[in-house]
Amino acid sequence: MSYCNRKLTLIGIVFASLLSSLAVEAREEVNINREWKFSLGDVAEADQATFRDQGWDDVHLPHSFSLPYFLSPKFYTGTGWYRKHLQVPKAWDGKRIAVEFEGVFQDTQVYANGVKVGRHQGGYVGFTFDLTDYLKPGDNVIAVRVNNEWNPGLAPRAGDHAFSGGIYRDVQLVVTDPVHVAWYGTFVTTPTLAAEEGRSSKVNIQTEVRNASAQSRAITVKTDIVDPDGEIVATTRSERTVPAQSTVVFDQTTKAIAAPELWSPATPMLYRAVTTLRDGTAELDRYSTTFGFRWFEWTADSGFFLNGDHTYLYGANVHQDHAGWGDAVTNTGFFRDVKIMKDAGFNFIRGSHYPHDPAFSEACDELGMLFWSEGTFWGMGGFRGDGHWNASAYPIDPADEAAFEESVLHSLRSMIRIHRNHPSIIAWSIGNEMFFTAPETVPKMRDLLVRGVALARELDPTRPAAVGGAQRPFDDSNRIDRIGDIAGYNGDGASQPAFQDPGVPNMVSEYGSITTHRPGEYAPGWDHLSGDKGQPVHAWRSGQAIWSGFDHGSHGGPNLELMGIVDYFRLPKRAWYWYRNAYRDIPPPAWPVVGKGQGTPAKLSLTADKTILESVNGTDDAHLIVSVLNSEGIRLSNDVPVTLSILSGPGEFPTGRSITFTPPGHGEASDIQIRDGQAAIEFRSYESGTSVVQASSPGLKSAALSIVSKGLPVYREGVTAKVGERPYHRFDGELAAGGPSASKLLAYSRPSKASNAAEGYASSLANDGNPDTAWLAADQKPGAWWMLALEAAYDVTSVELTFPAEGNYRYRIEASTDAVEWTTIVNQSDTESVDRRRLATGNFGKSVAFIRVVFNGLPKGAAAGIADIVVGGHDPDGTTTADTARL
Repeated sequence: MSYCNRKLTLIGIVFASLLSSLAVEAREEVNINREWKFSLGDVAEADQATFRDQGWDDVHLPHSFSLPYFLSPKFYTGTGWYRKHLQVPKAWDGKRIAVEFEGVFQDTQVYANGVKVGRHQGGYVGFTFDLTDYLKPGDNVIAVRVNNEWNPGLAPRAGDHAFSGGIYRDVQLVVTDPVHVAWYGTFVTTPTLAAEEGRSSKVNIQTEVRNASAQSRAITVKTDIVDPDGEIVATTRSERTVPAQSTVVFDQTTKAIAAPELWSPATPMLYRAVTTLRDGTAELDRYSTTFGFRWFEWTADSGFFLNGDHTYLYGANVHQDHAGWGDAVTNTGFFRDVKIMKDAGFNFIRGSHYPHDPAFSEACDELGMLFWSEGTFWGMGGFRGDGHWNASAYPIDPADEAAFEESVLHSLRSMIRIHRNHPSIIAWSIGNEMFFTAPETVPKMRDLLVRGVALARELDPTRPAAVGGAQRPFDDSNRIDRIGDIAGYNGDGASQPAFQDPGVPNMVSEYGSITTHRPGEYAPGWDHLSGDKGQPVHAWRSGQAIWSGFDHGSHGGPNLELMGIVDYFRLPKRAWYWYRNAYRDIPPPAWPVVGKGQGTPAKLSLTADKTILESVNGTDDAHLIVSVLNSEGIRLSNDVPVTLSILSGPGEFPTGRSITFTPPGHGEASDIQIRDGQAAIEFRSYESGTSVVQASSPGLKSAALSIVSKGLPVYREGVTAKVGERPYHRFDGELAAGGPSASKLLAYSRPSKASNAAEGYASSLANDGNPDTAWLAADQKPGAWWMLALEAAYDVTSVELTFPAEGNYRYRIEASTDAVEWTTIVNQSDTESVDRRRLATGNFGKSVAFIRVVFNGLPKGAAAGIADIVVGGHDPDGTTTADTARL
């Protein structure tokens, strides 16, 4: 049974009517995703219980400020308010009532009946507040103020995705006795498993017991270990007095369990530790923790081992957002994402680049996917001044340092606490590419990494601490790849000489890029792994993860949005089929044909990955796919306008009761696209009933299917209010920026490659910001080239080259959007100049993603070489970003 179907005790129930009739249980977990009021903007007195919110939008969670969202590089930043009425039954007298948020982006203030309960800052980890003292029997109002503006003291300060605000993960009430297991208060380990090589193992359970009452309590804690078949295989008991208003850790260890079933990608066997708290004979709380028996080892010379077996990590980087819904994804949606990667043959996911939803980790557990969980300390190439998520990774203003460091460490603490029992997780990463920071902040950036690694080791000694994207800098005094237990190298870090056999456990945490709309080419996009061809040829390398698994929204524009092997609508590109063939030996399907050879489009087909939704509380959904067919039922690649409509019953798309897919090139409407004769979207329902969905297109035979949703409340045609339409309009508001004087370092430390390189003169030395180091070709022959990947699309306006020495270097500079088709933007093939520094300015092209320097002539006795390159330009949206600074 999947996460969304078993996590909550009470699922999809009408809140007010249910609570009054519930029998009192030791622990009640009540999903409260349904029936919120929402208003975009800051609203005075919206925290007050008497505030009139009748004119606000009716929404359900998970929810995003940007709904509906389709890859726009711009998104609303500011404040939004949520309000919800809660009915508190008399049966809850004497209980503790907490609200648990799984994720809100990013500055959250919670009010109960007009009183501020608490504030949480940070957008990617859950948090909880005790509401007991603020609630009363009967009607209560919860109000939540959310702000998603860039904050110099909050992590991340930079990132390549979208940063939409909202309560975008699940929310629940947890009702317990004053004596109860604390929020994520268990830590289950198997301390003797590796020593016994899986033949037997004890289980250690550390349980935090909270006593929120005014008296000390003598508490018995019993923990049963339940195997995958539901049988109890071990039990342990402890008794302690828990003082009033305090938390005590019960440390228990079971007897050795013989021959436990091991968790692995091939056999994801899961056990449960069921913890029961008693005060005499009365049961006070019952708490279940899922875990697995497995052990692993990262080695510097032989790679990664799982349960004693060498296991090469074939992986993908995965962001969290989905077409239309943005970051507001259901638990089923996360399960679907992991399954798509599993079905292609991958055994590893890197959670780029922030802590993911608890449902994502559980999906990895259940499906058998090794998982790298990452913190929020992140840098981004092309960083500029403060004001938006392309700032220096570490604060440039000393006044922001303390808050930022605490933000990074708080997120790390919470990530580990929330996710520590998942057997799929094999590393805690402190962050990604934090070397993209202002030069004066490098020492403090390194110190924060050291602190993060130490904290991760302290909180969880069973897993190593990693540093993701550690491929810069190169000098030994500042290298960050040796700070943690594992180094993750992105892009050209896979091939840079400095990081070959580095002496620490390591993997390629990002390689390659597809960078195309669906369908794309039937090819793997190895790029940086060209020497490996995706095979584990280096014994010292533990694995590799492609950038990326799915297209995702990004303020960086198309070159960052379209890098997935699966598109934003969760339809595979042809590259996905390449991997499935290579890793699972499943041949690709017949590609759809152009209509002219097989007849013209005649009809549509409409399918869903499931036609029964088990809950109506925002945790479940269905993935619908519409295809264009000819009269014989053969799928065509023709793109025609298609509309999905809910003819009857409950349910909604991100755009409301209907959604229209248009062929590419139809203005902003083409953000919702049909491509290669196929389109898809996720459907969800917040009432039970049967929904009839129709796919239609002018001149074609339509198709329909029924989707049944279960639970309460029941949808009644003509009585239940239908969801309103939410027509899509690409957001065109202004985003905060670094200001007109901000410099954007487009070339600094970006991935590079060259036709060849002399030993000790790697391509990366041309754009390391240091003109005293250089890339040199391996010989003195004309025709050598050096290439830079900008990792995003920019309108380039200047290129400055510094050569290793004065001399008559003759060259041309080329630009490209795809590294396939090149356009000469500067031609100095016949120059007589001997200047070491050469600057060219002009309008050198729109949406440039790659720069290449090709040498036509060389000074006598010299090899082709570049000591420094500075590229200037601006974002495609027109934001000026002159790159005049050198590091």
